[in-house]
Amino acid sequence: MWKPNQAGSPSPSSSNDPVRPAVPTTSSNEPISARPSGASPAASAIADQATIGKSLVVKGEVTGSESLYIDGKVEGAINLPGNRVTVGRNGQVSANISAREVVVLGKVRGNINAQDRVDIRSEGSLTGDVIAQRISIEDGAFFKGGIDIRKPGQTKDGASNSGGAVEAQKAAAV
Repeated sequence: MWKPNQAGSPSPSSSNDPVRPAVPTTSSNEPISARPSGASPAASAIADQATIGKSLVVKGEVTGSESLYIDGKVEGAINLPGNRVTVGRNGQVSANISAREVVVLGKVRGNINAQDRVDIRSEGSLTGDVIAQRISIEDGAFFKGGIDIRKPGQTKDGASNSGGAVEAQKAAAV
């Protein structure tokens, strides 16, 4: 809050308060972008996130160097290496997704290749194959496809690791 520096200055009223842009904060009123993160340095360095709103429809290839939140429709391909892709509750994606991390709250039809992890939340639906180091599928989520768990540094042909793919099908009705 603004405080006058000079003695005898009139105290500010609500009409004199400076207008500040709304910044999302944590419970400690610290801006999110300044909050230290326990995640990898790449995750803490990326504070920007683009959003595709509910009424937007994107057809084609989406590429970039920032995280993406999808609440609309996307058809084509999504390639955001080193970043997070979140498919919101209203999101409908018909695309192959390549990113560091993918969170599914809406509907995805396509394969996902994540360098780190894939989370399918309870209201999410994924139809397609997953390649990732880690995957979590909450109760109530829908998943139909194959899962290939890759260790860090493992190539597509599995040359640096003797472990195999785990094929799984899980369909949990809400």
